[in-house]
Amino acid sequence: MARIVVDKAVGRLTAYDGAGDIVLSAPATIGSEDNPSPSGKVTVVGVAPEPTYSYDPGKNFTQGDNTKELTIPPGPNGPVGLIWIDLSKPTYGIHGTAHPALIDKSASHGCVRLTNWDAEALGKLVQPQETLVEFTD
Repeated sequence: MARIVVDKAVGRLTAYDGAGDIVLSAPATIGSEDNPSPSGKVTVVGVAPEPTYSYDPGKNFTQGDNTKELTIPPGPNGPVGLIWIDLSKPTYGIHGTAHPALIDKSASHGCVRLTNWDAEALGKLVQPQETLVEFTD
């Protein structure tokens, strides 16, 4: 796959192959004013199926009053669902969710949140170090 466009204004992720044809289009939860998604272009760095979720308040957004590091084991109900697609902007990624009914109805902490099934389908299409991700307003 050649590129992904994340339309922040409408909350949609669209993936294109090398010929410019759409290979996946899905509703997405995008960042908020307090925790915005990136702007411009980044690349996919890697793909982690069934990731362990690690939170470091010194690097990430603030989760309530939590000031301690946190690790949650992998699984479909974890904060990033069944897959993490790592982006070249540190701490940002495209991932699944345990709450598919909330996709495009709530804000994220800057990442792009998809249903687990859309995130898994996308993870099979991307090429680390080659797939471009463009965030548009």
